[in-house]
Amino acid sequence: GFAAEVGSIRLLFLMGQAQCCVNRGGPGDFFGFASRALLRPPPVLKAPDRGLTVATWNIAAINNNPFEYWITHDDELYTNLMDGVESFIENPADQDVPIHMVFSDEKFGELVALMKVESWGGVDVVQRLWESDYRDRKIVAGFMKDKVIGAKRLASMPDRMTNTINVAGGGPPACRPTVVNNYVGPLESVDAWWSEWRDFMFSQELQMEAKGKVKAQRPCELLGKISRSKYPALSVEEEEVSVPLQCLCQAIFDCILVHMMAVLSPDGRWQQIKASIVDAIFSRKHANTIRVLKTACQEIEVICLQESASNFKAVLEKDMGQNYHVIVPQDVDPKRDQNSMILLSKERFASGAYQEVTAKVLEELGSGAPVERGDLLAVVAEDNVGQAFLVASFHGDTNGLATKPVVSAVAKVLAKQSAGCNLIFGMDANTYIKPKEGMQDVGDFLEHCASLGLRTCFSDEDDMKDCFTCCNARTFLQPQLNKAVRSAEKMIKGDLNPKDHIIFQRESYDVVACYKDNTGERKYLENTCFPTLQFPSDHGVVSTVLKPASDGACKA
Repeated sequence: GFAAEVGSIRLLFLMGQAQCCVNRGGPGDFFGFASRALLRPPPVLKAPDRGLTVATWNIAAINNNPFEYWITHDDELYTNLMDGVESFIENPADQDVPIHMVFSDEKFGELVALMKVESWGGVDVVQRLWESDYRDRKIVAGFMKDKVIGAKRLASMPDRMTNTINVAGGGPPACRPTVVNNYVGPLESVDAWWSEWRDFMFSQELQMEAKGKVKAQRPCELLGKISRSKYPALSVEEEEVSVPLQCLCQAIFDCILVHMMAVLSPDGRWQQIKASIVDAIFSRKHANTIRVLKTACQEIEVICLQESASNFKAVLEKDMGQNYHVIVPQDVDPKRDQNSMILLSKERFASGAYQEVTAKVLEELGSGAPVERGDLLAVVAEDNVGQAFLVASFHGDTNGLATKPVVSAVAKVLAKQSAGCNLIFGMDANTYIKPKEGMQDVGDFLEHCASLGLRTCFSDEDDMKDCFTCCNARTFLQPQLNKAVRSAEKMIKGDLNPKDHIIFQRESYDVVACYKDNTGERKYLENTCFPTLQFPSDHGVVSTVLKPASDGACKA
């Protein structure tokens, strides 16, 4: 019966014979054994003799907007709130009032006075544009959904410059008072917002580092001219007055969002929802990441991480340094904070000696592929019995166009290593299930790997639709509304793709088992948007148990 079947499967796993399967079931199933919801991986993954345990995880760079993507939240208010935002933007009806009824003439007058103090040219032109145009535009149809404003970057450009500002000394970043960042100050009303916003933009001096020097600057001083040659939707006049004009548009944008949230949540509870997301995914990002690593990756021998902040190395060394060597690129990027890192088990790699070969891979790659500083880390290391490994961790560009060239370059460096060197390559490949021009589809990627004698940790028989490691979609509470996905269409139009892979030589290893985790509880919930309050990344953890290849080709 079923009990006997379950017992047989457990025995197969313990004997190291269970093949990589995928979860095709519902929310309770774990990636590992199809239709066996009762089975989960053991607390610690153990490889057979001369085998290896490996994990890869894009821990995700900190998102400055806690509302940008649909998440799974414990409080039903979150879903109601985000559905309300969608309805407000899509079908505002009589809520689509003129801008001056939200951002009042009085507030505009105060803004004009502040801009004149800055001696910005063209403030008088902006006053005319306010009176003749912006003042009477509808807040949704005439502003939030106006594609021309988007094309001119009049709201997105100042948001990019002042949304979240890194300060010198490594302290918490400064956040502009707005709904769409990690600011958690008072935003219960437009009036409460305005006093905070005005003071932040024009009065608050921040210590900022640029070119090795620290300088005090106010956020308003970060606004620069928008070039018409780059954004031709701008008129000649708008280019000339683009500094005060974008300041006005930023104020209108932020004001509309605060107004909308006050309409949808008049009791102010939306701020509690925001605070809970900020706490889990921003303030406690490192702590929650470490918690997941200690469960989903417990005692795994090689861990490849992507999109790590440069200061995360110190966190890893403090919390996991007793058991792991923490390796970061020599050319780590402290500003972009999307660095690949590698953890090597001290039990398996006792000496900790390694040679970084990232530069050699980049030399083989050339200059054509879109690889940024910190995206790639490659090292050569030997384990306790003298087995050589080329271990690499890589974060691909959004479209995945660099992935195949990088794999080829790594393969070339591997070929130059001593005989018997084994490749272990964990990556966010940014591969997509559907072939589309300008995007790297997973089928073509796997064929490319096969042509190099490589394979992924997923079984050859697996349908890649069952190997998704991402499930996310943009909400209507972010500046790029053209990318927003309706709540009812998250599982249809969202980002559900098999992006994360562990690559190795087919002649060296067979897969004993393969797992994924998007909960931090050693299970994977299919068709569930993440991150969540418990899981701080939009990529799942992928782990695998490898054994020497059955043909005996694995080098000892």
